[in-house]
Amino acid sequence: MTILGLNAYHGDSAACLFVDGKLVAAAEEERFRRIKHWAGLPTKAINYVLEEGKLSLGDVDHIAINRKPGVNNLRRLGFVLTRWPNPKLMAQKIKNIRRAASIKEALEETYDIELRAQFGTGIKAEVHHVEHHLAHLASAFLVSGFNEAACISIDGFGDFASTAFGIGKGSEVKIDNRVYFPHSLGIFYSALTQFLGFPHYGDEYKVMGLAPYGEPNYLEPLREVVLIQPDGSFRLNLKYFRHHIGNVSYSWHDCAPEVGALYRRPLVDLLGPARTPDEPLEQKHKDLARSVQVTYEEAFFALLQALHKRHPSDNLALAGGCAMNSVANGKVYRRSPFKKMYCPAAAGDAGGAIGAAAYVQARLNSELEIGKEKTSSTLDFGLPALDTAYLGPAATDEELFALIDWKTKEIADAGCTVTLINDEEELVKKTARAIADGKIVGWFQGRMEWGPRALGNRSVLADPRNAGIKDILNAKIKRRESFRPFAPSILREAVAEWFETDDDVPFMMQVFQIRAKYRDMIPAVIHVDGTGRLQTVHRETNPRYYRLIEHFRDLTGIPLVLNTSFNENEPIVCYPEEALDCFLRTEMDILVLGNFWIARS
Repeated sequence: MTILGLNAYHGDSAACLFVDGKLVAAAEEERFRRIKHWAGLPTKAINYVLEEGKLSLGDVDHIAINRKPGVNNLRRLGFVLTRWPNPKLMAQKIKNIRRAASIKEALEETYDIELRAQFGTGIKAEVHHVEHHLAHLASAFLVSGFNEAACISIDGFGDFASTAFGIGKGSEVKIDNRVYFPHSLGIFYSALTQFLGFPHYGDEYKVMGLAPYGEPNYLEPLREVVLIQPDGSFRLNLKYFRHHIGNVSYSWHDCAPEVGALYRRPLVDLLGPARTPDEPLEQKHKDLARSVQVTYEEAFFALLQALHKRHPSDNLALAGGCAMNSVANGKVYRRSPFKKMYCPAAAGDAGGAIGAAAYVQARLNSELEIGKEKTSSTLDFGLPALDTAYLGPAATDEELFALIDWKTKEIADAGCTVTLINDEEELVKKTARAIADGKIVGWFQGRMEWGPRALGNRSVLADPRNAGIKDILNAKIKRRESFRPFAPSILREAVAEWFETDDDVPFMMQVFQIRAKYRDMIPAVIHVDGTGRLQTVHRETNPRYYRLIEHFRDLTGIPLVLNTSFNENEPIVCYPEEALDCFLRTEMDILVLGNFWIARS
């Protein structure tokens, strides 16, 4: 049985493939199109996952998409009748809903020649529309390894809701409460991100990175903007927003997503002038960023307290775009009753592709087992725990040899030498030594990561002991704002010693306090508030990367390296030619491309 999961006609369009209950591939469309957060029908990602599964679209049995047109229609109708939003706004939303509803027709139109050549007809697959937040919850719970958990999805909007509370047991995920449009923590954070002069879709992480440089001096005014309710839910003070009344433009079709202005003039009256993108960052902007983060955390932890009261589990399954807020995630154990959390590698909308497919897989598993007339009261229809994000394309040895042969002159003209090192221990030892000697290393290995984080296969690595390396990376390679921090990849067994919280963080989705006695030793991966957004590295899931860090530890006594994504203001590199091009046009010292060692002379 095969299931193609999709997030389509929305930011971070993506595809995944389950074959006989196993997730064999997943990738975001942006990696292939080289446009951040690309929105539309993810045909290149679809082509990749089908190729990985050695299938054509006509072979697929089921298609799952993380949108369910028609859901929550009574709420929609009530909103229209009471608020009369801009007709253009409603027409735009209806058009996007129809695109999602006609996914089968869109696929048949796109793949018409292939389908008819092979089968003489269209797609045989049954199409399943899974409610947006149900897909989010499934993307966390069904692959978490938990037998039961309290579940929550916190997002911008999807299927007319922004937040969903639920419970997961076995193979079941159920929603029992929602926060509906127009109230949304995602919209709040996005609107204030725009207000702070970061206009692009997905820029919220910049506010999170800027926040530790400020003080929460705008907290009281912002408490007028986000109103926490006695039951732990929240409401927006809608006088400060325009997403529910104005013609806020959303571009979701074959493009980088664009979102129009989300805030109104009263927010300027409340907080002072908005920053334009070309204005310098002043202390007031840093203070506002901190206040935005604190306001979000107050609402976030009120939701978690309400969720735990409703579903008193030790386990939390967390998803949705707001679950990308790794700073808040890192405080869950200290500020909520939950003792164990699973947050997927792609917690945002891309992850809805896996969530929708996993939900359908679990339902089909249940039907198959029930059809066998099993009588056990403890039937387990769950899916294998997803503890790795290495689900994207890999380069074969033949492809790497062909690339080096093709680019020989260009590499030589750049003053670089190429060495083939087939002995893995020699390769990782040499790389660890180069990092310890202060070199910046592009590290391209194995299958590309799923989700927005580089996790040791498409990474740029450096020495965490070198405080000056941050400025070099930002100025000469990453070309990004200086206030944004870099992350540590740490051996799993060293976390308890080096961090104040001991937990498994394989997808770099939590920020923990680094123990005070070690902070001066690793200044390149410590933010100004003494925290680090860690990735825990396991021998079982990434043995080559694990061995590299082990050798670095043996050389330096430090069981972690600086890890940042392999890119330059673009999506993370996918194919080896993109890695080589990025290496040649930036000022990295070394590129380890599979077993090839490429070094500047």
